[in-house]
Amino acid sequence: MKMIFPLLIISIMAACQQKENFKTTGQIERIDPAMDSIIDAGVKPEIIAEGFEWSEGPLWVEAHRMLLFSDVPRNTIYKWTEQIGKELYLELSGYTGSIKRNGEMGSNGLLLDPDGNLVLCQHGNRQMAGMDAPVDKPVGKFITIADQYNGKRFSSPNDAVFNSEGELFFTDPPYGLITQSDKDPGKEIPFNGVYKVKKNGQVILLVDSISKPNGLAFLPGEKKLIVASSDPAKPNWYLFDVNGDSLTNGLLFYSAAGHDKAWKGLPDGLKIDKKGNVFATGPGGVWIFSFEGRLLGKIKLDEAASNIALSPDEKTLYITNDMYVLRLKMRK
Repeated sequence: MKMIFPLLIISIMAACQQKENFKTTGQIERIDPAMDSIIDAGVKPEIIAEGFEWSEGPLWVEAHRMLLFSDVPRNTIYKWTEQIGKELYLELSGYTGSIKRNGEMGSNGLLLDPDGNLVLCQHGNRQMAGMDAPVDKPVGKFITIADQYNGKRFSSPNDAVFNSEGELFFTDPPYGLITQSDKDPGKEIPFNGVYKVKKNGQVILLVDSISKPNGLAFLPGEKKLIVASSDPAKPNWYLFDVNGDSLTNGLLFYSAAGHDKAWKGLPDGLKIDKKGNVFATGPGGVWIFSFEGRLLGKIKLDEAASNIALSPDEKTLYITNDMYVLRLKMRK
């Protein structure tokens, strides 16, 4: 009898260690010495969840120690925790209509509003919406934040970010339409825009010149905004000055034009840390830039990366990577 409890403890410890022994993938490419202060030597991305059709929109919710992310074609949000792993979080996350349809109809980008409520880019419902329930008690009931511009419906809001004043900025490419193209018969707005929703609900068009606007994020201070273009003919990141209700002085921040065509993915979601380091999904994985637009390195991945999330201490990166969700512990 004396041996049972020590053996039991050892067995439990072994099980916990086994649970954390995730498979790894990819590799870190160091182009600039500054990478050494961003990602420690010898680390690799871990596959913490898999089996998705197209994972997107990762959001780390610190209050509940959980990662939320969309599976866009399956119209579903999942959550991941260290204790349990992958779980179903919310079905019918982006399309709640009764008419069956094809295409990428689910939620895409996920974020929290200033009050901690879940906000979703809903492809199928063609709107920015808030979940009408606490983030830890999900319910498929939504409040429309914005669903049209000048009386015409959005195509499929894709990614979004709040500024410190609680104003919502988002992109609206055609990927959630049934044909996922600008020629879709259901497309009502002739361009693909970047928009702002003011606190009074007013929707303002900020940019209509980017062919396929996608991810977006503010540099520290919120005076400049980076917007990704996922157009294969223009795989670029653009930098804008933020002037009240306008984006001005649009410049090329960096271009992935001429990249190896074997690399999967295009400029998509991005996040920026407090130091101004830019983590941007792009061809072949995640591209890491300084705030001046200097390429520092890459997280090279075999599958297309769609978006990322940073932990509050900015030491851990979560990456939605096609059928996988990855975790990279960048620093100890």
